[in-house]
Amino acid sequence: MEYYFSKTIGDTFDNTLQKVTEALKVEGFGVLTEIDLKTTLKKKLDVYFYNYTILGACNPSFAYKALLAEDKIGTMLPCNVIVQEKIKGQVEVSAVDPAASMQAVDNVALKEIAKEIRDRLKRVIDNL
Repeated sequence: MEYYFSKTIGDTFDNTLQKVTEALKVEGFGVLTEIDLKTTLKKKLDVYFYNYTILGACNPSFAYKALLAEDKIGTMLPCNVIVQEKIKGQVEVSAVDPAASMQAVDNVALKEIAKEIRDRLKRVIDNL
């Protein structure tokens, strides 16, 4: 089983990042964190890296349900979505498959929640 799903879009990096953020909102997710790896790696290691941003997406009601079902699940939150541009004008968007990551947790209620979150994240990617 793949641990992510992705799609490549012919657009600018910044436009794609904005589209992903808006698509997440449509599915009830907010972006809690935004990590610009290109800038961070340049600043910390003085190395060049291509455009690569990690979005920490969270749907509060599903996060709450997951925490009620399994209090240590916070170690796996939020759901990460990455936007990367290795080739100019070809931007890949990938999202974690929460159903795949939750296989390690033996909790039926959590698996149902993960499936619902997976379906929403998959729609985000598919609708870009």
